[in-house]
Amino acid sequence: MTELLSDLIDSAAARTPDAPALRYGDTALAYGELAEQVGLKADAFAGLGIGRGERVAIYLEKRPETVVSIFAAVGAGAVFVPVNPLLRAPQVRHILKDCNVRILVTSRGRLDALTEVLGDCPDLRCIVVVDGSTGAGADGIQQVAWNELQTDHSIRPHRVIDADMAAIIYTSGSTGLPKGVVLSHRNIVAGARSVASYLENTPEDRILSVLPLSFDAGLSQMTTAFHSGAELVLMNFLMPRDVATMAAKYRITGIAGVPPLWHQLAGLDWPEEAQASVRYFTNTGGHMPLPLLNRLRAALPNAAPFLMYGLTEAFRSTYLPPSEIDRRPDSIGKAIPNAEILVVDENGEPCAPGQPGELVHRGALVALGYWNDPERTARRFRPALGQDPALPITELAVWSGDTVRRDEEGFLYFVGRTDEMIKTSGYRVSPTEVEEVALSSGHVDEAVAVGVPDEALGQAITLAVTVTDSGQDAADAVIEHCRRTLPPYMVPRNVVVLQALPRNPNGKIDRSRIASDLRGERQEAV
Repeated sequence: MTELLSDLIDSAAARTPDAPALRYGDTALAYGELAEQVGLKADAFAGLGIGRGERVAIYLEKRPETVVSIFAAVGAGAVFVPVNPLLRAPQVRHILKDCNVRILVTSRGRLDALTEVLGDCPDLRCIVVVDGSTGAGADGIQQVAWNELQTDHSIRPHRVIDADMAAIIYTSGSTGLPKGVVLSHRNIVAGARSVASYLENTPEDRILSVLPLSFDAGLSQMTTAFHSGAELVLMNFLMPRDVATMAAKYRITGIAGVPPLWHQLAGLDWPEEAQASVRYFTNTGGHMPLPLLNRLRAALPNAAPFLMYGLTEAFRSTYLPPSEIDRRPDSIGKAIPNAEILVVDENGEPCAPGQPGELVHRGALVALGYWNDPERTARRFRPALGQDPALPITELAVWSGDTVRRDEEGFLYFVGRTDEMIKTSGYRVSPTEVEEVALSSGHVDEAVAVGVPDEALGQAITLAVTVTDSGQDAADAVIEHCRRTLPPYMVPRNVVVLQALPRNPNGKIDRSRIASDLRGERQEAV
């Protein structure tokens, strides 16, 4: 029975040691080889003095050493902290300091870029460099080359159980510095088991890893692959065409993405080999507009679409089965296996069908809270509803902050983020609804609606868009389409045309930056 994160690889190696596990360019590792490398590096991390539950940060692009380090850290009884490779030195310093990282695994080039900030990380004791030679380093910080890590079998890894910490994932956050979401072995393994069950993953699958492993969906894709004994193909995204090429070359069967990535991929002329091999694609990290979904289905006619909703605090929460896509393409589906999803009002009471309320997730995937942040943890992780008062230990659920509604058949629909809702003319307006109308005009590629302070209205709705036509013509057409489609209080006052919408390091549209720009720096509206 797989209980610990490290069991995912060990169990697959025990079943089929020669089966392909990991591919990166010309490097291919079978499960037996991958398990051996993980075991050796786990012993090496223990030999470096890592304590039980102490943190190992991994600041690398996707490569075999990244995967080995993740599983070696937990194999040693420590906790891995995947750092997005796109982050710069100040953000990396925040993460290293915030969770008291002891060992940092990185590359020579990335380490050189961190030189000025490492002295501000007093808990850091050792840096493992995966390529090239080691350098002098900061005072008191040992440096060792990956290939020179010594395995001391006399030092045993720490014993852990499934309730112990396994990972801290830092979310990009809508405001302030990133916060660390603490995940247990149980959280991650339960998530892998649940997702693999409804995707029907098997050892015959070859899954393309495009999303960052520091992103919960990217990490989940990796653990799902290894839980199923499938092959994971690592890819560091360069150009959209490269994704289609890789899919064809390695006969990929599954791909996960976020809407901005799918937007780039939908217009490609996919090779016949990819069209034949890809059996499913998944979406997370935001609603996929129906026009985009239709283009993807046309580009990959043999692939079943799985539309998913999740939050880092609980990995995945809901999914819409492919069989329901044509009936309700705007739904986020129902709860994934082994989770319960509730919709509650402001008083914590269950909402009636059609009534908007906050999504609450309970079950084995609920995280352990935010690292070193009891105040924010208490706001988001609160007692689950419906518990028997005779039960003395309170179960905690994640109160998502997302507004959803449930239909008569139990399917859920995303309404908006509580902190993104636009309050105008006394109404609460979902930015998602305005954006979907703008997208349906046919003049807009991407759209983000925000509320801009207005003395008369409270907030005036402003749209930031990228367009298919010339700016002025497209903006006028969008406004006119909205006037025809939306009630007056939901019609955007302004449309700001941008060449590209800014994105955060995980590839999602950076709503907070757009909102800040539109609210603070007076951009010229067309």
